[in-house]
Amino acid sequence: MNLTYAIIAVILMAIVTYIPRVLPIVIFRKEIKSKYIKSFLRYVPYAVLGALTFPDIFYSTKNIVTALCGTIVALILAYRGKSLVVVATAAIFTVYITGLFL
Repeated sequence: MNLTYAIIAVILMAIVTYIPRVLPIVIFRKEIKSKYIKSFLRYVPYAVLGALTFPDIFYSTKNIVTALCGTIVALILAYRGKSLVVVATAAIFTVYITGLFL
C-alpha cells in the first residue's frame, strides 16, 4: 500500500463519518415542533443499539442455551430497574453457571 492510497482512504473515512454528524445540524436549524418526530428521534439510538447488539448476544457463547439464560436474566433485572453493573454481572454469572451444567 502506498502513501497516496492511505491518505485518500483516511480522507474518505473522515468525510463519511463527518457527514452524518453535521447533516442533522444543517437540516434541522430550527427547533422540531412535531411530537411524532421528537418521539421518533428520541428512540432511534436505542433501537439502533439494540439492532446492532441483540443478534450477537446469542452467538457470544458456544451454547445458545447459556446465552439465552443470560439474556433472560439481564432483561428481567433491567426491567426491574437495576443498574448496568448489576445487570451485566448477573448475566455473566448466569452464563458461567449454566455453562458448567450444560
